[in-house]
Parts: sequence; structure tokens; C-alpha cells
Amino acid sequence: MRAFIALLPPAAITEELDGFLEPRQEALADRAQWRWTRSEQRHLTLAFLPELEEWREEELIAAGEAWAERSRPVQLALRGAGAFPDPGEARVLWAAVAEPDPGSLASWAMALRSLASRSGVRVDGTRFTPHLTLARSIGRPQAAGHLLQALDTLHTSTWRAEEVCLIRSELGQGPGGTPRYTVRHTWSLS
Repeated sequence: MRAFIALLPPAAITEELDGFLEPRQEALADRAQWRWTRSEQRHLTLAFLPELEEWREEELIAAGEAWAERSRPVQLALRGAGAFPDPGEARVLWAAVAEPDPGSLASWAMALRSLASRSGVRVDGTRFTPHLTLARSIGRPQAAGHLLQALDTLHTSTWRAEEVCLIRSELGQGPGGTPRYTVRHTWSLS
């Protein structure tokens, strides 16, 4: 199965983000160029697992439990925006994640990728950049400088990330051909 390990923003942060995005989506973005991420699908990916064999899931969950027992919650907020691969030819618009103790999420991502690999799970090896995807270009890359200027004023409340989830992703199975995400397990941090 296709899966990922991620943090889910709390409902209050999702509502703040929706309130911030709504007027900007309508005023700035041509709907024919961008597909905006639905509120319930927003997440901060720590490890992408393109092929998690179901029989390895139990071992991964057990390894995640051991990691969660050693890990402490962190304070996070959304601050500003960016684009992948770059603003001139963007495929993805994202909200930047601010952490008072920089590097915590990078160390979590490294640890979770490592434990998944040790559990026999193939892990995508792309460089970790803490972000929350806001929109994807439809078709070819798009110039996004004007969008980033409008999104750069994003500044949410701080929240305490206390849980990490293993989430199954079924491409094209959600509304309008979007992915369907199902939480398979939640690890609570001590």
C-alpha cells in the first residue's frame, strides 16, 4: 500500500488556515491552473512510504511505538509560504512550518525514515523540508511569485504536535479524483 508518516494540524489551525486562504484563492488563483488541497487532507509528511507491504505494517507500528516513547511533543506554527521546485516554475505551493527549536522535525523525519527502512519498508529519499502542501499546479508548472507574495503573510497560532500518524493514501479514490487518506495508526508522544 502507498502510505506516509505525518503530523496532522489540529482543527483550530485548519480553520485559521482556511480563513486565511479563502479570499486569496478567489482573488489570485486561476482555478484552471491550481488544485487547492482540501482542509481534511492537509498534513506535514515526515516519511513517504511508496510501497508499504501490509505484512510489514505491524513491525513498523511497533518500531514507531518505541520511537514515540522516546520523543517529546514540539511547538509548531505556519509562517510564510514557498514553492517546489521554485517560484518561477512551481508545481507545489506550500505553507512553511516554523518550530521554536529548529531541527526537531528534521530529526524526527530522519529517525522515522530510518526505523521504517529497518522494518523493511522502502522509503522515499527526498530531502526533508517541513511544509504543508496548499496547492498543486494542474498540468505544467506555473509562475507563482504573485501567489507567494499573498501567501507569505500567513501566520497561524502555535500548536503542540503530540501525535504522529501512519496514513494510507489511495490515489484517485477521494472526491473529485483526489487521494483518499485513512489513518492506520496514531503514535502518541510522551
